[in-house]
Amino acid sequence: MSEDKTQIKINFFTKEDDESIKVSDAPLYVPVSLKRYGLSEVVNHLLGNAGEDEDSKPIPFDFLIDGALLRTSLQDYLTKNGLSNEAYLSLEYTRAVLPPSFLASFNNEDWISSLATINSTSKAVTTSNLTLSAAKILSGSYDGIVRTYNMSGAVEKQYVGHSGPIRSVKWVSPTRIVSAGNDRQVRLWKASNGDVIDETDEEEPEDGKTLAILEAHKAPVVSLDIEQTTSRILSASYDHTVGFWSTNYKEMTAIQPLEYDSNVLSTSSKKRRKMALQDASIRRRSPLAILEGHSQPVEAVIFDQKDATVGYSVSQDHTIKTWDLVTSRCIDTRTTGYSLLSLLQLPTKHLLVSGSSARHINLHDPRVDASTEQTSAKLIGHTNFVVGLSASPSNENMFASASHDGTVKVWDVRADKSLYTITRQLEAEKGKDKVFDVCWDSQIGIVSGGEDKKIQINQNVSK
Repeated sequence: MSEDKTQIKINFFTKEDDESIKVSDAPLYVPVSLKRYGLSEVVNHLLGNAGEDEDSKPIPFDFLIDGALLRTSLQDYLTKNGLSNEAYLSLEYTRAVLPPSFLASFNNEDWISSLATINSTSKAVTTSNLTLSAAKILSGSYDGIVRTYNMSGAVEKQYVGHSGPIRSVKWVSPTRIVSAGNDRQVRLWKASNGDVIDETDEEEPEDGKTLAILEAHKAPVVSLDIEQTTSRILSASYDHTVGFWSTNYKEMTAIQPLEYDSNVLSTSSKKRRKMALQDASIRRRSPLAILEGHSQPVEAVIFDQKDATVGYSVSQDHTIKTWDLVTSRCIDTRTTGYSLLSLLQLPTKHLLVSGSSARHINLHDPRVDASTEQTSAKLIGHTNFVVGLSASPSNENMFASASHDGTVKVWDVRADKSLYTITRQLEAEKGKDKVFDVCWDSQIGIVSGGEDKKIQINQNVSK
């Protein structure tokens, strides 16, 4: 079969600031059979990049037409969009995203349910007036222990106090962390940070100890989010509610520890009672507000990144709710046809991203009236629950997702398929490789963890 020699009129342009990769936007003719690689060769030819030395090496490019990433040949694009070969296409080019190659794997004692990272540019550092000399990873595990890791894979500190599996961990600042778990508690901890002295700590316990237990939830607490500029915490619980707290225990009302019936003899109750006795001296605080409205367990919660008085939550009741945190009222509800398990905001794209039990990822614009919105975009690729989401720190269009199918996928909202799939580096037994969380850090890379008891780090995909 002879190769299709048909040509199409195109022009190239880029929005990147780098003058060295800009070519003329004059029209030219190229074969309709070209895909990304062939188009990349054309741009590199126009740039004069064909040499072996560093300055003239070919640069891999991605291409967009009308804001959508080109993942096929030009001919397939024309066919899919009902266009003829007479069409004139403007192709935007941008440096290609490189594969997220494997960097390292750290061992943990049990399943890893939650991960959070911190580096010198993290909001947890820049809002705290404290410094951080090296990046760290915070992990929550099913053995009930919160751990901090350095970048050599060594555990720097263990935080012991929860009486059940940890479900969520977050950095508040270099000297404060918060965790939540199946024991229904949210705990504020004093974290160790080398030589950094936090002047607010004079009356506080030693590093690694609980500053306060935040109590109100009546079922496991499975998700947390922190708003550092307003010192606020949101918690999502299986008791169908969202908790609203302060990172400063002095701003919340003191309460007495929950009483345990001394006649109950079950092992788990005895363990809880023993832990409760140990915790008797720890201060307890009640929430600033409890947000009610969901009819099933709440799976994830986030603050709006542009407006700290707004929060979002997703639930097994199939809904995404928007909350006014000043009045504690639900101001918007979107209903889908499936349980929602994870949540992320891409603020510059005006998108909320939610992972579902139906294996796909949902994109919707919360500004669009719920009654007029027809359908939100769906990204399909995972083969099991999508339980973790994390935004790219360097590209406003990209994010990573973690799934019970044993993979992390890297997505660009301008494409309907994932760019890359990250598998577990050390092959876990099939069916025992669920990934429970992912955290994308600008300095560390793409950090993921789950059922294989390993924290895996993959290189940042970069432009």
